[in-house]
Amino acid sequence: MTSKIKFSRKLYVKNSQVEMTQLVLPNDTNQLGNLLGGRLMEWMDIAAAIAAQRHSNRVCVTAAVDELVFHHPIRLGEVVTLRASVNRVFGTSMEAGVKVIAENQLIGDRKVANTAYLTFVAVDENNHPIKINPITPQASEEKRRYKDALIRRNIRLKRKNTGKK
Repeated sequence: MTSKIKFSRKLYVKNSQVEMTQLVLPNDTNQLGNLLGGRLMEWMDIAAAIAAQRHSNRVCVTAAVDELVFHHPIRLGEVVTLRASVNRVFGTSMEAGVKVIAENQLIGDRKVANTAYLTFVAVDENNHPIKINPITPQASEEKRRYKDALIRRNIRLKRKNTGKK
């Protein structure tokens, strides 16, 4: 049985925001001295999951990853900042966006290295999906991401229904 949640107050995107920082160490890199893609994906999943859980006050499980784009390699010794927030809620699921900024502190260079959108499902004590409070975007960038999240969801659902991955 799914638990009921009362939607008594507005929840804002800013309240789900997460900022996580990591230092790229030798154990995080490949033979070329670049951050392993899988390690970065793990960090992105954690940051997005924290945002989803912060919004829903529930355990959230990863359901999908969309548009994971590696713009630039991240090098050994760079500082990685991951910024995540919930973009939109769809009943029992929600989309969180993650932006990854790599910083070489020795030369003062910062760049957006990666971006992705992750879908999470909030679950109850019995691991059943549970309805999530809606999210209210305020800033213009939040409203754009809110609108775009519906477009990405419709594309995901269309692919799922046509069997195309």
